[in-house]
Amino acid sequence: MTPRPPAPNFSPRRHGDTEGSCQKAISVSPRLRGEKRNWVRRTIAILVALQAVAARADTQPVIGQPASAQPEMLRGIGIDQRLNQQVPLDVVFRDESGADVTLGSLLRGKPVLLSLVYYECPMLCTLVMNGMLSAMKALPFDAGREFDVITVSFNPTDTAALAAQKKATYLEQYRRPGAEKGWHFLTGDAPSIERLADAVGFRYRYDPERKEFAHAAGLTVLTPRGVVARYFFGVEFSPRDLKFGLMEAAENRIGSPIDQLLLLCYHYDPATGRYSTAVLTALRVAAVVTVLALGGFMFWAIRRDRVAKDPLEGMGGERSTRNPERRAKGAPSLRR
Repeated sequence: MTPRPPAPNFSPRRHGDTEGSCQKAISVSPRLRGEKRNWVRRTIAILVALQAVAARADTQPVIGQPASAQPEMLRGIGIDQRLNQQVPLDVVFRDESGADVTLGSLLRGKPVLLSLVYYECPMLCTLVMNGMLSAMKALPFDAGREFDVITVSFNPTDTAALAAQKKATYLEQYRRPGAEKGWHFLTGDAPSIERLADAVGFRYRYDPERKEFAHAAGLTVLTPRGVVARYFFGVEFSPRDLKFGLMEAAENRIGSPIDQLLLLCYHYDPATGRYSTAVLTALRVAAVVTVLALGGFMFWAIRRDRVAKDPLEGMGGERSTRNPERRAKGAPSLRR
């Protein structure tokens, strides 16, 4: 008679311990799923609350004005795309050293990136300048070599000393050799500023109560002859778009008008200290996308838990924790 092989070491006691551990693991999974669901509910509630606050802040009227009234300071502000318009080359400004220069004397046969700001702007101008600097640093060619930059203050009270400080600050961050010869920071009197601003379609207003300017955000690209070739709106600028815009302007090619929504997306409201509806709408869309992403992640996590739980299911569709003795008696069958 053939000796019977020894039974595997799968005693009821040991099996019971294992089943107990498995039972604990199975009992924890619903609790974890419940915590995840509660966490998602809290996250969605917070996002909805933030969206409601943003909507309320956006629709809240200025104190002392009816909800349907538009702030007077915002009327007439914007940028008219005057493509193929010649800028006045004889208009006189002062450079950062205080010397008088004409706009035409700064053209050196290269395309020009023109920015209209004012040097003591508390918000938007700094964002525009930083965005322009970031895009310039990503370009494969250098300011002062392949293109020039002219930054003009539309505040007639800005001084050449302040312009020199701004130039030193941005040149230190730009760190490209030769940029000091091709990046000009100008100031001027009101008539000179108005002539240039009118030529490029830049409309702004001064608020005497806040002692600030209400204005839009954007850059203008000029051809080597001083003709308006392209506009870029906002406070962040694509290096790729800026690169091709300068390349086309270098060939005296005039671009096409850009959708004005790009301007409104970054329009700063000095009367309320808020951005326009388009920005808040973009934030709301981002919040919805975030909620959808969280929902997808939770669906994947719960499904993964269920898949991980399948090996703990008993034979015949029953849970192994329901009858540990039955599992122990059938242990030898695991060898077959």
